[in-house]
Amino acid sequence: MKFAFVSSDADDARAAVGQLAGRYGQVDVNDADVVVALGGDGFLLQTLRETMGTGKPVYGMNRGTVGFLMNSFRENGLIERIEAASSETIRPLAMETIAADGTKSEALAINEVALWRQSYQTAKIRISIDGKVRLEELSCDGVMVATPAGSTAYNLSAHGPILPLDAPLLALTPVSPFRPRRWRGALIPAKSTVRFDILEGDKRPVNVAADHSEFKSVASVTVCQSTEKTATLLFDASHSWNERILNEQFRY
Repeated sequence: MKFAFVSSDADDARAAVGQLAGRYGQVDVNDADVVVALGGDGFLLQTLRETMGTGKPVYGMNRGTVGFLMNSFRENGLIERIEAASSETIRPLAMETIAADGTKSEALAINEVALWRQSYQTAKIRISIDGKVRLEELSCDGVMVATPAGSTAYNLSAHGPILPLDAPLLALTPVSPFRPRRWRGALIPAKSTVRFDILEGDKRPVNVAADHSEFKSVASVTVCQSTEKTATLLFDASHSWNERILNEQFRY
């Protein structure tokens, strides 16, 4: 089994690469059977974006802080762990934006596409799903579409639902909704196309980010699940994603 060990800039992560490469060998990412990412969740997502569409599975080991998506770090038994690992296929969100000046931009998001207000005034956003207006006007600090992989990140902090990784759903979650005050979001089919139209954009400008790709002063944002790009994530069989999801929901 040929490994490509990659790491974040953290000292612990860099040291781990040296340990593992010395023991198991190191090849270029293009020649690897498995890419092993050492760091935190943010670095794992970066690695998934960089390897997306290549068919190369990514196995993360935690050398960061939270590491919700990561397996625990151990130097011993790496080959056996990967051979026994369960795999999950992740489909990112494809986002297209149109700025106030008409400029179009595109980006992919593994976690979420998030819109938020740019000024002191609340944003006003119209939400359509598959061409039908579902919410004529949402006054809020922001709103997001989150994948199952991203449901435990920003989405959870905004009191959105946690989704199993294999759930054919997306979470549509508001951030500090003001009107309608009781709207707490929705679960929508993963194949849905969501469109956000910014109302009163000159007075209430809105930014949007697809994970770490940010665009300012957008007029509209369209989001759907990518039909072309996928990434494969490996989890230890003893600590699968679904097990982590269950544990997270029963924490107190």
